[in-house]
Amino acid sequence: MSQSVPAPTPGSLSSRSTRGFARRALLGTAVTASAIVTTHGVPEASAQTAPVVIKALPIDRANVLAGSRFDFRVEVAGAQPDRIEITVNGQDADTFFKGANAVRTNEIAGKSGEVTYRNVTVANPGPVSVQVIATVAGRSYVDTFTWTVLRMGAGQARNVILFISDGMGFPTVTATRIVSRGITEGKYDGFLNMDRMEYRGTVTTSGYDALVTDSANSASAYATGHKSVVNGMGIYEDNTKDPTDDPRVENIIELAKRTRRMATGLVSTADITDATPAAFAAHTRRRSEQAFVASTYLEDGHRPDVLMGGGSRWFLPKAQQGASSDDRDLVAEFRAAGYAVAATRTELRATPASATKLLGLFHTGNMSVWYDREETKNPNVLGKFTDQPNLPEMTGRAIDALATNPNGFFLMVEAGSVDKQLHPMDWVRAVYDNIEFDNAIGVARRFQEKNPDTLIIVTADHSHAMSITGTYTPYEGKLGPDAVGTYAESVFPTFTRKRGDGFPDSPVTKTTLAVGWANHPEHFDDGTTVWAEPLGPSIEDPQVKGTYIGDPKRAPSGKGVLMPRTVPASVNSEVHTADDVPVMASGPGSEFFNGLVDNTDLFWGIVASLGIDPLSPNGRSPMGKITGGRFGDPANPASRPHFAKP
Repeated sequence: MSQSVPAPTPGSLSSRSTRGFARRALLGTAVTASAIVTTHGVPEASAQTAPVVIKALPIDRANVLAGSRFDFRVEVAGAQPDRIEITVNGQDADTFFKGANAVRTNEIAGKSGEVTYRNVTVANPGPVSVQVIATVAGRSYVDTFTWTVLRMGAGQARNVILFISDGMGFPTVTATRIVSRGITEGKYDGFLNMDRMEYRGTVTTSGYDALVTDSANSASAYATGHKSVVNGMGIYEDNTKDPTDDPRVENIIELAKRTRRMATGLVSTADITDATPAAFAAHTRRRSEQAFVASTYLEDGHRPDVLMGGGSRWFLPKAQQGASSDDRDLVAEFRAAGYAVAATRTELRATPASATKLLGLFHTGNMSVWYDREETKNPNVLGKFTDQPNLPEMTGRAIDALATNPNGFFLMVEAGSVDKQLHPMDWVRAVYDNIEFDNAIGVARRFQEKNPDTLIIVTADHSHAMSITGTYTPYEGKLGPDAVGTYAESVFPTFTRKRGDGFPDSPVTKTTLAVGWANHPEHFDDGTTVWAEPLGPSIEDPQVKGTYIGDPKRAPSGKGVLMPRTVPASVNSEVHTADDVPVMASGPGSEFFNGLVDNTDLFWGIVASLGIDPLSPNGRSPMGKITGGRFGDPANPASRPHFAKP
């Protein structure tokens, strides 16, 4: 979105130049129709008035898969336009999107105008130029947007397994390796499954609305190849109140099913309707619409063959303590659609080996984390959910079900609670869940050994401000920050590992990791690294509603250091960061996931590896290489803009 300026007159700036000028210099102003070029390329402005803003969705610089389906919308804000004219590559939009009906609205009476085309496609690879001219009170405003349409080449992968550890930044990977494998005299005693991938890269994480993303927005980039907004998935945000009518873009599950009839699956330790899994099938700008997401999973076109995780309440009616959409019993509807249904680990193991459609809902909310579920088995934490499967078990069962499809499969597996433990600054529970995640990768790698046409991708959606600052060894009565060993005093941790399952024998040891946080609420620190039950860092201030202070329970010794907040007082947990995150890949197409990549490029790497081509009758690209430009050939670094020489 940019502020728009009047249509240029002869001798004035071009529309692209004026657009750039508007971005740089005239936010909050309107420009006269007789704008002229000054010495420095800046037209003269009129009196200060509310600007007319033109927004096109998809946004400027978006990449579009040739033949994929998306909604196209133009919005004019700041005034109600008398007329909106749209051309695409020089053609009237009605002609360019032949067969699509334009719907014209004024969503905000007297202050906006919109034109929407639903379910359109673009077939020809290459640049697409969209020009919008809005006439307001006799004055014309113009803006131009450019997309790049890409057509994939022939891919070599038959199956894709995408692993996402929610919130796993580089420090989380390091902490996981230290705790799980150990380090002696500066060399690791072993490596993680994710360490053993052929290619490694770095992913940028921002959405188009803000520097710091959330899980919905970032997962949506992986699922669609398009940027979105915080809390949005599979959409571009519009100006309506309805969170389910925003312009949609086709996601990888829809593409895989429509073009290739592939099997698809979603597995998570969080609610299976939570942001990350939902972004691969649903379309809404509000991730909290989990009842809507659950009902969406039943719809043709994006119904996953396998769904496993928590969040059963979103599938059940009120009579069964549920919160489903329209009070439906979605579990019964899935069963009627041919799904084998499981609510416990025991039931999952008992599902028929021949079952190719599975619905596993193992908790009313997020599944319990590994430390509580498998280590302490604390009844105060688990409640009635004492028989939950682990992530490697769910991953293996999902692969078994999906691999029977001769057309291949796409599976997304999420460690959803790594993020949910990093928010309360519980690094031990987060790392234990990340070890579980790495063990699930091991399950996929064993499948890949027998099925080398399988691409495995491992990444995160965003990072957290966790950092390993040294090691922690309480001595001489010192606790908290005073017991942190830095530099030469950061002696190696003393975890033992006799179990052989990747987990330490205990998280409590003489010398452990010293972990610091850059963006946190007020909290107490006495060096305690693991609590008997999950515990947040702060509590609401009884004196000031809506603000938070440190919870003394976080320092059971009673000798904790009060750490001042580094975020607003209204924030009660550690928050996401804008940091880059890792990506690792193994198998056919893994070369797409090296170097520095945008988060949307993960989608392009997936469709390129599979060779998905909506324009081909069988969904398989007949092309020898990727055409259209932007993503380019991974064998030619110069074709990727961030590798190009200045």
